[in-house]
Amino acid sequence: MHPAWHQTYDPLGSAPVSTLAAALPLLVLLGLLASHRVRAHVAALAALGAALVVATVVFGMPVRLALLSTLLGALYGFFPIGWIVIHVIFLYSLTQQRGHFALLREGITGVTGDRRLQLLLVAFAFGAFFEGAAGFGTPVAITAALLLGLGFAPLEASALSLIANTAPVAFGALGTPVIALQGVTGLDLHALSAMIGHQLPVFSLIVPFWLVAAYAGWRGMLEVWPAIFVCAAGFAVPQYLMATLHGPWLVDVTAAACSLACTIAFLRLWKPRASAWNAAADGMPVGERGRAAAGPGADGGAHAVASEPPSAVIASAVIASAGHPRRLLAWMPWLALSVVVFAFGLPMVKAALNGLFAPQWHVPGLDKGILRVAPVVAVDVAEPAVLSLNVLSATGTAILLAALFSARLLGYSVRETAACYWNTLRLVRTSLLTISAMMAIGYLSRYAGLDSVLGLAFAHAGWWYPFFGTMLGWLGVALTGSDTSSNVLFGNLQAVTARQVGLDPVLMAAANSSGGVMGKMIDAQSIVVASTATRFAGEEGRILRYVFFHSVALAALVGAWVMAQAYLPR
Repeated sequence: MHPAWHQTYDPLGSAPVSTLAAALPLLVLLGLLASHRVRAHVAALAALGAALVVATVVFGMPVRLALLSTLLGALYGFFPIGWIVIHVIFLYSLTQQRGHFALLREGITGVTGDRRLQLLLVAFAFGAFFEGAAGFGTPVAITAALLLGLGFAPLEASALSLIANTAPVAFGALGTPVIALQGVTGLDLHALSAMIGHQLPVFSLIVPFWLVAAYAGWRGMLEVWPAIFVCAAGFAVPQYLMATLHGPWLVDVTAAACSLACTIAFLRLWKPRASAWNAAADGMPVGERGRAAAGPGADGGAHAVASEPPSAVIASAVIASAGHPRRLLAWMPWLALSVVVFAFGLPMVKAALNGLFAPQWHVPGLDKGILRVAPVVAVDVAEPAVLSLNVLSATGTAILLAALFSARLLGYSVRETAACYWNTLRLVRTSLLTISAMMAIGYLSRYAGLDSVLGLAFAHAGWWYPFFGTMLGWLGVALTGSDTSSNVLFGNLQAVTARQVGLDPVLMAAANSSGGVMGKMIDAQSIVVASTATRFAGEEGRILRYVFFHSVALAALVGAWVMAQAYLPR
């Protein structure tokens, strides 16, 4: 039995130099991704190599612990994250081979033919539904590919799905990030939920406008502002009410359903005037802007992916298609996907499935073998290292069941289904390697204490701490790919530091989660998931450059709002 290893946060005797060393893997990763010459999996492996060197040589982490941390992160990258990606692409491939794209496009264009409004319904409202039900990469994987199937260019489909998947993230997966935040801080769960409910609804109003402006420009956004406002308010108001009056569990699911219903009802009464943003008859982008941004493979063919509207849109399309059996059949896989994923997200279903089979692997030597120490925590904390193999209740398994049901419904034989699955594995193999490498970097950074060093650098901001503390949450999600992980890593640090500088610990713990949601669009894991779903693999650097400004600007606005909450009279 090896003695526990204590993390150190200033191994070089100079806080700025130690911080620079801790940031080196991140700089390598982002630098290589932003270049035009290095593919994502190569960049991830290079950054992982840098992280191993920094952790073992600079921070003194035992090689054995560093390798175990890397292994745990890589396994987590495959399950549950890769498990979701595989089966989302599998479902798309099944529907693609039966040629239902035109019928699906007809269904959603029956609600609106305006691409700006399709973007709102699919990327924002429908994505929020899946964020609330499942989280952990599911909404980006689904909405990015759906936008591509509707005729959006691959770069736009990837980037816009990332921008949209922000405001709902703090309450994703039935409130998991907030529940995790309560667990590490010991603060009241309802107080945390209410505080986040006082922060994020402001940005639930802003993000839909921002999203459409990023796609269509300022003038294009103003032309449809009434519908954007209805969609945004339809989400923000229920988000505020549920978060403050009920708790974190059903915030996104309820708000997304209200947003969808309000927007669809409004579009029955109001239509934007005809413009160049209306979908062309063949469902492909209109105008030179769409063609210029399309990039490799944007001409359809093997790159086309099945598309689907939000669950409420699906219901409308199913009713409208009742007299057209083939059109009705085209919607069934997506209806099955919505129902099964939502059902798997219910606590009672998840608990029942976990009761049947949900083994946990406590990594020998790593589990409780590393101590997180002051000033990051008030009392030394032994870091757990557990991989939960909840295969039955995993979101990826729910998507697999929906895909197998769809294969049967669409008339696939067992041999054809197996062949499609094999082809899917071949298609995503490089992306799975990238995702696993990204997660390995995140886990190694956590167990080596590199993330804490970066967090401590933010904690020296003094009067500006509300702003920079919010940006710490942004950095945490950008590094780990998860608002839950960022809350686990930095939530208690935020609460401790807030008390030291005379701020409300609930405010700053909540700010960690609210600021973190804006980092979701630039985390490497989400970018790879989006590029995989849109068949845009190898172009992750272009996606990063597209979304980076949006991420920083929105995070800064959250920081300014938290500053106002901290210092202005209420």
